[in-house]
Amino acid sequence: MRLDLLTALNTERAARRAAILVTAVEGGEQRLVRAEDIARDPLVDVLAERLRLGKSGLVETEAGAYFLTVQAPPVRLVVTGAVHISQALVPMARLLDLDVTIIDPRTAFASPERFPDVRLLAEWPQEALAKVAIDRYTAFVALTHDPKIDDPALTAALASEAFYIGALGSRKTHGKRIERLKESGISEAALARIKAPIGLPIGAVSPAEIALAILGEIVAALRLKADGERRAA
Repeated sequence: MRLDLLTALNTERAARRAAILVTAVEGGEQRLVRAEDIARDPLVDVLAERLRLGKSGLVETEAGAYFLTVQAPPVRLVVTGAVHISQALVPMARLLDLDVTIIDPRTAFASPERFPDVRLLAEWPQEALAKVAIDRYTAFVALTHDPKIDDPALTAALASEAFYIGALGSRKTHGKRIERLKESGISEAALARIKAPIGLPIGAVSPAEIALAILGEIVAALRLKADGERRAA
């Protein structure tokens, strides 16, 4: 790989921006395609699909064969609420290679004993989220049922490019939440991004089942097309 391409690739990695190194099988010519430039690339459809899947590999196109080296940032999961659902969520999220951060100012809940080996911020969201960059490779989940904690966190998430935003609560609870957030100046279009009631509709009851439903919805948001069609493996 050329030094300039390696330098550019490392720059994108450090900034948590996705990029794809395109190598022509015949001749070995290479180019780096940044995420924001994919729409203007001749291989737009192939590159977009591979980036969504996060999979490198050989592809055959009308223009020839290429090896695509896909570099996508690790997916982050930011959670407000060091609650029972979060305790079930963490080990499942690890199996999915998600980088988890738990935020909760209530130190009785946000303790290393309850959440060992997890990034735990026992602070108010306004303080904690200043330390956690919510970008397009971040899923955000609000689980406390406490407006003092969840509302400011949701406000920050809605102002970001997070690919998934979900909030625990019944339709009635979420309706009241929406009214509060509207009064704070958040648009209806932005509020429509919140998945609530949170999780896939699998009839989940226990904390573990709810955690499973949440993670299923996050994976769907990450891997499915906008129309819900499963992306090709």
